[in-house]
Amino acid sequence: MSEISMPTTQTPHRTPLKRVSQGSLFALSRSGAYPDAPHGLGFLEPAMSEFVDETEALQNNVEGMMNLSNSLAKFNESFASWLYVMNMNALTVDWLQAPSNASFIMAKRRAEKDALDAMEALQAKKREVEAAAAVADRTAMTDITDIETTFADNSATNTSAQTSKSASAPKKKPGKPKLSAKEKKERSLEIERIISCLPLEFRGSDPNLRRSMETVIEGLLNAVPQGVKLIDLIKPPDLIQARVNKCLIALVNRKVVRKDNSTGTVLYHWVGIP
Repeated sequence: MSEISMPTTQTPHRTPLKRVSQGSLFALSRSGAYPDAPHGLGFLEPAMSEFVDETEALQNNVEGMMNLSNSLAKFNESFASWLYVMNMNALTVDWLQAPSNASFIMAKRRAEKDALDAMEALQAKKREVEAAAAVADRTAMTDITDIETTFADNSATNTSAQTSKSASAPKKKPGKPKLSAKEKKERSLEIERIISCLPLEFRGSDPNLRRSMETVIEGLLNAVPQGVKLIDLIKPPDLIQARVNKCLIALVNRKVVRKDNSTGTVLYHWVGIP
């Protein structure tokens, strides 16, 4: 008798249960070391409340960004519209104040007028300088005329005096006062100080004119206090009348010498630099 085989039943596969670790929340809640530990899912309550707060803050920030984006979009649209309007306005409006050909012509005429005014001002200034020079020349000619008149009067007086007197030996002119070495040095320094205050032509630009000025100043210093006549300072050929007169005019203008004609004779008195 044959054996009848019985079908074998296979046990279904089952996933083994994972053991709860010793450090799990459940074990922690059941331990006596932490009696205040939350039971079950109670630990999620504070975490969820904090999560809700952070979510609300994030939502507020996102809404603020959306509002900012909307504001920028509105501004861009408004600004673009304004630029478009300005462009259309520039194309359709006539600008009456824009420069035209007449404006350039007027500007050219104005520049020519300014140039003419500047030229006239320059010519007026030149005429003033020439007038001042003419006045100075007339003053110099007046001084020369006074000197010549005085010289002619003195010559006539001397001639009449010589015809009335009998022939006698001519008197010698008093010589220059003798100065010591110290006095000569002091006088030289005084002359140098005076010449340094005179115009440039007397300070060395013309050496001959400087020597003439030094001689004239020495003659004036030797005639203190009675004064000296112009003819007494003339020493030809180097020191002629015109050069002496030029030096005296410079000294009078600088107020170093005072001109006096109250007695009918022109005398020059030494004043010095204050």
